[in-house]
Amino acid sequence: MIEKILLADSGTGNSQEMLRALMEIPSIQRASVTVLHVVPEQVTSEAMSQRWEDGGKLLGKAVESLKLDPNRVSAILRQGDPKDVVLKVADEMDADLIIMGSRGLKRLVSILENSVSQYVFQLTSRPMLLVKDDIYVRNLSRITVAIDKSEAAKQGLKLALFLLRDIKGGQLNLVNVSSDPKATDKTGAEAEKDAVFAGAIADAKRLGINYRCIVTRGKAGEAICRAAEDVKTDLLILGSPDRRPSIAKGLPDLDRLLGTSLSDYVRVYANCPVLLTRTMG
Repeated sequence: MIEKILLADSGTGNSQEMLRALMEIPSIQRASVTVLHVVPEQVTSEAMSQRWEDGGKLLGKAVESLKLDPNRVSAILRQGDPKDVVLKVADEMDADLIIMGSRGLKRLVSILENSVSQYVFQLTSRPMLLVKDDIYVRNLSRITVAIDKSEAAKQGLKLALFLLRDIKGGQLNLVNVSSDPKATDKTGAEAEKDAVFAGAIADAKRLGINYRCIVTRGKAGEAICRAAEDVKTDLLILGSPDRRPSIAKGLPDLDRLLGTSLSDYVRVYANCPVLLTRTMG
């Protein structure tokens, strides 16, 4: 399910730690990894040469520090706008997963500050694993998935099960935010009675994965982040519809960027790495 991973490495942040944590999972160890570093264009040739040299050194250190199978890792050094280059390389290699660091900027700030991760997230239809610069990356054992009846949620569950099936003692936390204003918070056996969890529970039992169901209330983004923190999750998976603009893929969809977006809220406020799975639509 994850056979090609693109690590967009800027030289800062926790993206390398995130990849190392993923590579502890047996099913991920078979994946090939491409480490990408992008050198921004410079005004002078001297500055460009220096940036190119520095980028090459950074890339070499990154590959060395990851300690991956040499037969399964490659390095790419490109020149250009990082946002566009990440998207282009992901398409070229047909990546199954993009890993990027994130400063956790809010929507408007991310636009004004030209956020690379926000731009890539907006335009790609590929799963993205975003890890903020200010969080601690732990070994993956407790994975939380936001569950509803959408196809996006099903994709998120599928990926969570793929990861957890090879994690000894792993825990799947299934979170549903109820739209019923009269609903009460429920966990465990009481929450399992909710029909929204039926398919997920069946899949977890079939694979022998420990699970816990949580029904909570409130604004969806806040409730999901709160539930993930309560169970001390190591990775939060959220299904997100494909958000590429309908008019032109090459232009950011500012209306959606500035609107109320569940995935935007979670990527900014969750206190753990966030994996956003995508569906077309």
